[in-house]
Amino acid sequence: LEEFLNFTRLKASWRKAVLIDYYSAGFFWAKEMNLSLIQLSGFMELLNFVLENISDKHMTLGDNLKELERAMAEIGKTDSEQGGDLNFFSIEQGKAIIDYFINSLFKYYRVYELLFQGPR
Repeated sequence: LEEFLNFTRLKASWRKAVLIDYYSAGFFWAKEMNLSLIQLSGFMELLNFVLENISDKHMTLGDNLKELERAMAEIGKTDSEQGGDLNFFSIEQGKAIIDYFINSLFKYYRVYELLFQGPR
């Protein structure tokens, strides 16, 4: 992941080390869930989405939860019901994904805010 994310001099950056850890943990969790390649890609996109909401957009916890809710709202709908980009997840998988984000990121949201937005 260090190479894929184009991180150099990793030892000099706590932020990059934390990101590699979080992306790795998310990837392995998704693999344990036996997600298909498309689902794995969608999950990693969601993971990146919620992290960017903290680091780049400086969203509050509430705003980030609302954005995740909007993104996940299309899960389980058929194409005729205007299914969105994430309609390849089942409802059970969607619930598991939300639980994952709650327990791994949103529970420690203030720490991630300080990591990304605090002084270096």
